[in-house]
Amino acid sequence: MLLGREHERQVLRSLAAAARVGQGGTLVVVGEAGIGKSALLRDLVTTATDARMRVLQAAGVEAEREVPFGGLLQLLRPVLGHLDALPAPQSEALGAALALRPGAAAERFAVGAAVLGLLSRVAEDEPVAVVVDDAHLLDAPSAQALAFAARRLAADPVAVVLTARLGAPSVVTESGLPTLPLGGLGPGDADALLVGRHLTAPARARLLAATGGNPLALLELPDDATLDSLPDDAPLPVPASLARAFASRADALSPAARTALLVAAAGGGDAASTAAACALLRVGTADLDEASAAGLVAVTAGRVTFRHDLVRSAVWAEASPADRREVHRALAATVPPGDADRHAWHLGEAGGEPDEQVARTLDAAAARAAARGAHAVAGLGYARAAALTPDPAHRAARLVTAAELSWRAGRPGPALDLLARAATLPRDPALRLRAATLEGTVAARTGSIEHARDVFVAAGTSAQDADLAVPLLADAVLAAQYAGDVTSAARTAARIDALLPAVRSSRARWLGEMASGVAGVIGGQGGPDRIREAMGRALDDAALLADPQLAPWLVLGPLYLREAGTARSVVPTVVAHLRRRADLGALPILLFLVARDLATSDRWTDAVATYTEGVDLAREAGQVTDVAACLGGLAWLEARRGDADACRAHAAEVLALTAEHHLGFFRAWALLALGDLALGEGRTQEALDAYTAVDELVTAQRFGDVDGWPAAEMVEALVRLDRADEAAALTSRLVRRAVGKGQPWSLARAARARGLTASADDLDAAFTEALDLHARTPDTFEEARTHLAYGYRLRRARRRTDARPHLRAALATFDALGARPWAEQAAAELRATGETVHRRDVTGLDHLTPQELQVARTLAAGRTTREAAAALFLSPKTIEYHLRNVYTKLGVRSRGELTAALAALA
Repeated sequence: MLLGREHERQVLRSLAAAARVGQGGTLVVVGEAGIGKSALLRDLVTTATDARMRVLQAAGVEAEREVPFGGLLQLLRPVLGHLDALPAPQSEALGAALALRPGAAAERFAVGAAVLGLLSRVAEDEPVAVVVDDAHLLDAPSAQALAFAARRLAADPVAVVLTARLGAPSVVTESGLPTLPLGGLGPGDADALLVGRHLTAPARARLLAATGGNPLALLELPDDATLDSLPDDAPLPVPASLARAFASRADALSPAARTALLVAAAGGGDAASTAAACALLRVGTADLDEASAAGLVAVTAGRVTFRHDLVRSAVWAEASPADRREVHRALAATVPPGDADRHAWHLGEAGGEPDEQVARTLDAAAARAAARGAHAVAGLGYARAAALTPDPAHRAARLVTAAELSWRAGRPGPALDLLARAATLPRDPALRLRAATLEGTVAARTGSIEHARDVFVAAGTSAQDADLAVPLLADAVLAAQYAGDVTSAARTAARIDALLPAVRSSRARWLGEMASGVAGVIGGQGGPDRIREAMGRALDDAALLADPQLAPWLVLGPLYLREAGTARSVVPTVVAHLRRRADLGALPILLFLVARDLATSDRWTDAVATYTEGVDLAREAGQVTDVAACLGGLAWLEARRGDADACRAHAAEVLALTAEHHLGFFRAWALLALGDLALGEGRTQEALDAYTAVDELVTAQRFGDVDGWPAAEMVEALVRLDRADEAAALTSRLVRRAVGKGQPWSLARAARARGLTASADDLDAAFTEALDLHARTPDTFEEARTHLAYGYRLRRARRRTDARPHLRAALATFDALGARPWAEQAAAELRATGETVHRRDVTGLDHLTPQELQVARTLAAGRTTREAAAALFLSPKTIEYHLRNVYTKLGVRSRGELTAALAALA
């Protein structure tokens, strides 16, 4: 019978009730050891079972924390019959992870996406309650997959309830899932629990005060002088006190019983394994009867169950290292032949001195874990193998492999620690390059961009093979760009160019040409021709398009060209490849680039949706650089849309991140956003101040790409402030640099600046040239800005009739884009010509949330609900939920009508 807990019981019952009507939810019940988490969970299981919910249960076990996907298999075993109903990539990823079928190791989020799909499929038949006790003891891959799925089950009839110990490091408590703190019992409930202890009233009060109402402590702690020695206001640190109490109880056992208890503690509770290991140690399982009589364990058919996990922990903590190793050796010797991974773990724990044979056994177990996608377990296995490796060079190789797998598991800190250990050991050139590639990648994604640049440059410079050196140096160019270090980018590009004649592979050559082209553009030293030629080759090479490591370059190319043309067609292909791989780690920076591409066309609503997805995934993956990138792009677009509060909040976060991590490239984006926001709202001096800050920043960085210089915006602000001489001087500088680059987007903006500063006789030629150039780019916003500026000049030249067509064109485009501040400026100018202004109604697309728009676009492209769910890392029910909202907002009733509506609104 569960005493008290009425509030917590009601919260969990409400969660289950909501799931039964299709509103999923997740809670992590967090509390100290012995506080009653398991009892609360048992009560929920009874409630869910009585309500005819499908209950899936699992429990974390210390002895199985390094069994790859052991927790997940325990949880999902009853519903694996639905595995083949999932989309092929998901069923293959989960089947391989659970060792049910052969398959390649999946990315760490792919298994989570498959768990999401499987739970959603099971919930189509009946509501589901997912109940996991001691989730802090789950193996890391299982915990990651479960947390990934739990965050995305809001529209499914699934309730997820996990328990975790307060203060214990845990994936589930660090994943941002909602928590329910569980404290001690109140005085009344505590008194009811203590009825059988026959305590005096003072002892009862002292025990309640000392334990803080912890139920296990109330039942197990002694009521002796230990409590009387404490001040009145000093409660015991309950779990530690309980551990001491249990340990003292174990100390009273005979030596044989203590040994048998120690074997049970390390053996995971399997009675057969415990008996076999006890026999090797010359004790018997009958000796456990003594521990059972002491209330420490219960021995039932096939299982040895500890009174509480604290008992097991206390028994193990009290044992000497020598005794622990002896027990592990016995267990390793008695593990069944088919359980090679458990054999390897016990063998590793039993080893004290380096032993290559043991290291190889651990190595093989780690390789099996890696093959199943259990990257966290595999990383720990290789690290343990390295610790037992006698040869320093072999130890270094295993440490680097462990680091690579730790990074794939989403653990950048341990990955860098392992690399640091490997760096103190002998490494051959190939291993040094592997280590450098990983170190640079981790640093680049987690915000240490300058360190990443230096690592890539050093590794690329030291590589003797041009085919190995060029990709490293290309990564250095990209890191230098994000750091705002144009000088390093140019210097690195020169090294690449010197190596290109020696390059043999077409992949390395393509990468080198792209990197040098990008460095040339940002340094103002040419580059578009090289990018254009490389993108042309990529269109004809399926291997390049499918290479996930080249994805950022394939999307970056069209962005730097800013041209309407076939090169832009590679973008959706590249994104589709990564979505099929469920490669969430690689997606955020790619989504930033895709959103930037969309934002320079007429698809602003899609750009907001893509930036938003990029921010969410980057936060989930812990990739600081990508968070700053996506937020910077989003703030810039929000400024143009007039979403002032969101723009300021996102820009402030970007400025904080870029100051901390030296991400100068994205700092410029945040400042540009604030300038655009002010200019659109008519706060011209404030806008000029922000643009001047960008000008100073890019000048200090020696950023030579004229497209990253806000001179065109500064000219417009100066004209509005009647500072004509300064505007004319700045225009001359802008024209020179734009001509030097020679790209239509740059030249169009320079021509607009010329039109704003030209005499009344010369303005038509400048603006006409600008509009002709805009026709060669996809950027409709910039074209509308030129129409507005043209109309602005014509009206002030008393040519109101000539101004109206340009102002109408500007207004129509700004309205279509959702650029509210700019549409209001165009409308005001048009009214000033004497024309009555008719504004466009907001379209249905403007009413869709970013996720609704993504769902609509994905389904309109012909994907099924399950395919769309897999592509967007959502559950099918969530797709259906968003689709219903889309139908309502767009006034459509079928997917055919949806496709037609999106086409009409595009």
